[in-house]
Amino acid sequence: MATSTISLGVLVFLVFLALAFDFMNGFHDAANAIATVVSTRVMKPHTAVTMAAFCNVAAIFIFELKVAATVGKGTIEPSAIDYYVVFGALVGAIAWNVITWYYGIPSSSSHALIGGLIGAAIAHAGPGSLITSGVIKVVAFILISPLLGMALGSLMMILVSWVFRRSTPRRVDTWSRRLQLISASAYALGHGGNDAQKTIGIIWMLLLSAGVMQNGDPMPFWVVASCYTAIGLGTIFGGWRIIKLMGQKITNLRPVGGFCAQTGGAATLFFATALGIPVSTTHTITGAIVGVGATKRLSAVRWGLAGTIVWAWVLTIPCSALIAAVFWYLGHFFL
Repeated sequence: MATSTISLGVLVFLVFLALAFDFMNGFHDAANAIATVVSTRVMKPHTAVTMAAFCNVAAIFIFELKVAATVGKGTIEPSAIDYYVVFGALVGAIAWNVITWYYGIPSSSSHALIGGLIGAAIAHAGPGSLITSGVIKVVAFILISPLLGMALGSLMMILVSWVFRRSTPRRVDTWSRRLQLISASAYALGHGGNDAQKTIGIIWMLLLSAGVMQNGDPMPFWVVASCYTAIGLGTIFGGWRIIKLMGQKITNLRPVGGFCAQTGGAATLFFATALGIPVSTTHTITGAIVGVGATKRLSAVRWGLAGTIVWAWVLTIPCSALIAAVFWYLGHFFL
């Protein structure tokens, strides 16, 4: 990766900007991990948020940095990276997150970041700066992750219905509430493991570009620890506007449905993180919730609202890319 001249002040500013995005990621996506467990009244909101934040940080001990490697070295050609590109990408992602948070739209922080990288890199060096295979992998999982979440959520619902077919509704509800504590924790682990690594990848990219690190150097522990801590703190403050939408407006969930949706979503996240694929936790849990609702009956899902959410997914990458390209240009005056 070609190095660029960068002052210590600008480098520190961009690292803090990356951590601000990470904090916003946790803030924006808190609902993904806890919406179902709160909406089914298994846990109180603040208890659920604390649990999710703890699991976000605890993921540091579970997952390898494969997603960070994909973001840091697998989407944009190293020679096309400079600190203006990083600045534009981060501002584009943060701006889109703020817009969608304000309107309560469960969009993807992950794809906002990827869109930001794409927009800033194209503005800097043209379409040839993109690593096509890496970008295609990320874009493909816009479709694959919700479909996989939907399939696994439906499968879990069918399996649980069969296992408890001779049980009373009261017993099913009691066990589902207990199991939902485990599934919510697992989903929060998957969320931290996949999403915190995206910011690690951005800082990795920045340090390589600045010549502070060389290819093959181990990732500094302070980068890993600060990114996991930032997403955990963001989750503590929570994205309350989105919780009701995810937990009740798409379909009415009971504890058994919440357990199945979270388990299906968590399995998808663990699978993607093991492969090093940066996926959207928002897309994943939404697909799982839809799958659980559709298992009862197709009319149980509010397909019109689900369609609106899909449109937000479609627009995330191009909109964040456009904002990032604008701020890549403006960055030459500010930095």
